[in-house]
Amino acid sequence: MSDESRARVPFSFELYPPRSASSEAALHETIARLAETGPDFLSVTYGAGGSTGGRSLEVLRRIRTTTDVEPLAHLTCIGNTYAGAAALIREFLDAGIESFLALRGDPPAGVPEEEVELGDLESAAQLVQLIDRVQAERAPYTESGIPGIPGAARVDRRPHVQIAVAAFPSGHPRSRHPREHIDALLAKQAAGATLAITQLFFHPDDYLGFVARARAAGVTIPILPGIMPITSPARLRRVLQLTGEELPSELAIALEVEPTADGQRAVGVAYAAELVRAVVDGGAPGIHLYAFNNHDTVLAVLRDAGILTPHKETAR
Repeated sequence: MSDESRARVPFSFELYPPRSASSEAALHETIARLAETGPDFLSVTYGAGGSTGGRSLEVLRRIRTTTDVEPLAHLTCIGNTYAGAAALIREFLDAGIESFLALRGDPPAGVPEEEVELGDLESAAQLVQLIDRVQAERAPYTESGIPGIPGAARVDRRPHVQIAVAAFPSGHPRSRHPREHIDALLAKQAAGATLAITQLFFHPDDYLGFVARARAAGVTIPILPGIMPITSPARLRRVLQLTGEELPSELAIALEVEPTADGQRAVGVAYAAELVRAVVDGGAPGIHLYAFNNHDTVLAVLRDAGILTPHKETAR
């Protein structure tokens, strides 16, 4: 695929709430720099066990009020009751947030998986249904006047929120059989999900093969590849610990033999850019990049992949 074609590929980014007052100004700069490039949306994580819920809403509001980019709110089952999640969804909707990522969620730090209490929200599919239900109750329909007929109104269907869900190219760590993660994605789609975003992967065939299997099983919603630039051996070890993914030996070796931080960053950017090129050439509907609240690295990936050219970046 030519660089000119790649310049039209949609892209988006994931951010997380600032963990301290000192990092807040840096995040504001990152939001502004990412927004300048015209992403489809900026997603904001919710935090394990709901640990950063309030800060998430602050970041989402900033995106809504200071940029033209669609903010997308993460919501989790873990750390939320049915009533609590419904109240939070209403608060997001009242703030103008109309895109969500419904997740089962990760356990709070230090809590083993088997000790997690999900309460009355047991799956992401149930959370998808709850988001749709809350929005329907809040705005079941809209009315618009009919020109020339005073007092008359036309009843229109309510606009539907976008509800994204997670997908797992290499299988979910808790899957009990090889197809369970695809069955779960089908359940989320049936519940009303409009988009899937994958967890990170390290090889193009991980994503492309998963999409082929999901399509064969009946998944029809777009499946957006989630790509994370890995810029240090420490980050790679941490990511593997969190996700259970297999070690990408070629990336691991390249990072370990590079003696400088700048060199390791260059390795990670080049690896991610090649991954972006491969999945786009394979038919991916766009690219979702995990930004780690740093705009320089993810924008470098898009430039190296030919999706974001200097002319396109300044023209957006």
